Amino acid sequence: MTTEQRQAMETVHDFIKQAGTYYIASAEGDQPRVRPFGVIHIFEDKLYIQTGRRKKCYKQFVNQKVELCCMHGGKWIRLSGTLAEDKRIEAEEAVLSAYPSLGGMYKAGDGNNCVLYFTNARATISSFTEPEEVYEF
Repeated sequence: MTTEQRQAMETVHDFIKQAGTYYIASAEGDQPRVRPFGVIHIFEDKLYIQTGRRKKCYKQFVNQKVELCCMHGGKWIRLSGTLAEDKRIEAEEAVLSAYPSLGGMYKAGDGNNCVLYFTNARATISSFTEPEEVYEF
């Protein structure tokens, strides 16, 4: 990962983290599915989200294209890409340690906890008053 890509990922991460809640869209057949999420974390130069393997969205996320969206400070971001699962305990521990409130529901290596990272990510930050900012990583 280049320094420019790392900076782009950090900018996108910080925006989403400040927003708190984001909405991620996937598809189930021809039916769009949108859900609120809150976990966003950088680990080993990858941008991660977290879910449970028993949730319906798990099948819609792994190796699939998704798009997330949220607003903060009068701007909004759309981040699209493909999610890839990271089955390493170290990745699960890193994400869960950043979100201790999940400890009651998930444990690293419990068979249900799942961390996924974005590949081929492209984010656009927009507003009604400023030019778009585009980031790729």
